[in-house]
Amino acid sequence: MENNKTKRESPFISLIINIVIPVVILSKFSTAQYLGPKLGLAIALSFPLLFGIFSFYRERKANFISIIGFISVFLTGIIGVFEFPSEWIAYKEASVPFVIGVVILVSMKTRFPLVQKIVYNEQIMDMETINERLNAPDAPADSQQRVRRMLQTASYLVAASFGLSTVLNFTLAKLIIHSPSGTEAFAQEMGRMTALSYPVIALPSTIVLIIAIIYVYKTLSRLTGLPFEKLFRKDL
Repeated sequence: MENNKTKRESPFISLIINIVIPVVILSKFSTAQYLGPKLGLAIALSFPLLFGIFSFYRERKANFISIIGFISVFLTGIIGVFEFPSEWIAYKEASVPFVIGVVILVSMKTRFPLVQKIVYNEQIMDMETINERLNAPDAPADSQQRVRRMLQTASYLVAASFGLSTVLNFTLAKLIIHSPSGTEAFAQEMGRMTALSYPVIALPSTIVLIIAIIYVYKTLSRLTGLPFEKLFRKDL
């Protein structure tokens, strides 16, 4: 029923709460002048933690962005609080997208490939109509095999976007982070790196993701004969 439909979570709001706000707290308000490093870390971590708990309670499944945000903020905060070498930031920044890319590739060998869960699932796609068309007498005999190949190619493209993010994150951190961790200059450099990460890293990675998504839906449209808008659920 329409009234019982679960309200879907906004990816934009999720990114803001899980990543943007915690990073701003760590980079701008974790100095002795404001919250201090330990309290700043605790408050920054509380955003992805509480949001993840709320999301799990509401949807009965783990929020992937909350998990990534918590790990990223935790590692950044630990490096600053315990004054580990600032060079570690470059490896930390590269490790998160690298791990996501590896998880995507590994998931291709399982029953639950991540890309399929993201772009080809019953929550957004009209799977009943799509499967009817794919199994219709006039459909190509190898249509299901083509769908599997399509999802495999899309998985490689998405994994490549995180590979690109890994390289760009590492390079940007190496170019910007020079001050000892735990200092005010280090916090300012972290803020500068965060500000630059959106146009330098997020934009090219997002373009690759969009290419992968367009490829999936155009291929589905061609295989099923359905116009683009008919691929999606009517109640979205």
